[in-house]
Amino acid sequence: MVGAVVERVGLTEPAAELLRELRARYGELMFHQSGGCCDGSSPMCYPAGDLLVGDADEHLGDLDLGDGGTVGVWMTKAQYEYWKHTHLTIDVVDGRGAGFSLEAPEGKRFLIRSRLFTDDEWLALTDAHLV
Repeated sequence: MVGAVVERVGLTEPAAELLRELRARYGELMFHQSGGCCDGSSPMCYPAGDLLVGDADEHLGDLDLGDGGTVGVWMTKAQYEYWKHTHLTIDVVDGRGAGFSLEAPEGKRFLIRSRLFTDDEWLALTDAHLV
């Protein structure tokens, strides 16, 4: 794994397909991983710039939509401290989520599937000073 790039976030193809449809309708998009409370722990999808991110947020990466487009993913730095050991994959399922995420009117909801980084992935992130 020497020299390999380790991504913090990924995307399933069904989620990428829905994001391409939403982007065609709303323009460029962004995700902010909800910290709980009202929205549970759902990734919230917004038109890019509708949710202001700043010094209190951590940029986890940009999701490749497979057509040249990307969607940035953020979460608060405080929440990141709990999740920094995990790879997050954004997926989509049938059902209505809470909040103002763009997929709600479609009868779909984005969700996070997570797994711990392997030892090799964690070492690569550490070596690259990305933790």
